[in-house]
Amino acid sequence: MRADKGRRKGSTGEGELRLLEPTNKGGEMMRRTVLFSLAVAAFAALTQVGTAMAQNSWWPVKVYDMASGKPQVVTYSALPKADKPWNICVLFPHMKDTFWVAVDYGVVQEARQLGVNMTLYQAGGYTNLPKQLSQFDDCLAGNYDAIVVGPISEAGLMREFRKGMATKKPIIITVNPAPKARVTSKMYVDFVKMGVQTGNYLVKYLNGKKADVGAFPGPAGSGWAEQFFAGFKQAVSVHPNIKILTVKYGDSGVAIQLRLIQNALQAFPHMNVIWGCAPAAEAAIGAVAEAGRKDVVIESSYFNQAMYNDLKSDQVLGFSTQYPVLEGAVAIDTAVRALEHKPYYQFLEPIPDMIAKDTISQINMDLVHAPSTFKAVYSVRAK
Repeated sequence: MRADKGRRKGSTGEGELRLLEPTNKGGEMMRRTVLFSLAVAAFAALTQVGTAMAQNSWWPVKVYDMASGKPQVVTYSALPKADKPWNICVLFPHMKDTFWVAVDYGVVQEARQLGVNMTLYQAGGYTNLPKQLSQFDDCLAGNYDAIVVGPISEAGLMREFRKGMATKKPIIITVNPAPKARVTSKMYVDFVKMGVQTGNYLVKYLNGKKADVGAFPGPAGSGWAEQFFAGFKQAVSVHPNIKILTVKYGDSGVAIQLRLIQNALQAFPHMNVIWGCAPAAEAAIGAVAEAGRKDVVIESSYFNQAMYNDLKSDQVLGFSTQYPVLEGAVAIDTAVRALEHKPYYQFLEPIPDMIAKDTISQINMDLVHAPSTFKAVYSVRAK
């Protein structure tokens, strides 16, 4: 994953070559000689990058093994290569924000590293459970060896999980919580812990000042939105100077969150803290600017690329991270382990961290977000 950064630094860009345009025949010969030398150097650099990619993997990394019900810190290392080019079907709730693009990046990088085929389908949003159900059934009926799914709703997909397990295909749950589902393996963070992290950081920042909070956790019924808010409420409710004025749930799209926040700003003109999912925080920046409310503090419950950029420009206080790139990579590695009857963990949790101006230097951001040049990839073919 870090090798992508190396490739950009080691390559020779088209803009650099334009500086070598010839002005005469001698110049033309010189240009060709220089271009040949650059091509040789570029090939050598790419060869070195290829070696670096093999050496500078995302693993080993510390995670929680939750098989016993209590977190046990373990060191996770991935397989170097799959035994055969398995076909893995991946299902995401949507690809509307950079959080799921980051998970996709982890999936894509690990599929390429292991040498397996990957096909990704997204449902278009948390209101589209029927579409994800249909996609899950298509994956079961199709030529796929394993299914990786970020479930829109655990309850809504429970029947599909049972059907999938009956086929003996490995079913791997990633990112979104499914505590009751009996599947091959699952990995998702304790969202209550992440909510507590953001609540505690807000309390520390306020340092006893009065705060009236509007909370916008995300989609009702998703599980993670409710758990995020439960943790946040747990952290702030013991402080008498902090009051939660309103809690509004809605799909994790910026447009929907913007309407909720605009309505709340009108209904509660004294609201001076907005806490919520990343698209809510993203929407809040424009909403408070439009309302002329420079006094409003904005905090996100989790990461997306906009939150990272807005943190650097001091427009958000901070956010917690569950390392979405890591979750995508582990899901693919686990699917291959299960297919090849190699040891795998049945239930893992990422170890969350709070990202703010005073903590970001301690965070491995390669496991948090995709490179800025990465665009969503829906298919990987084994080579």
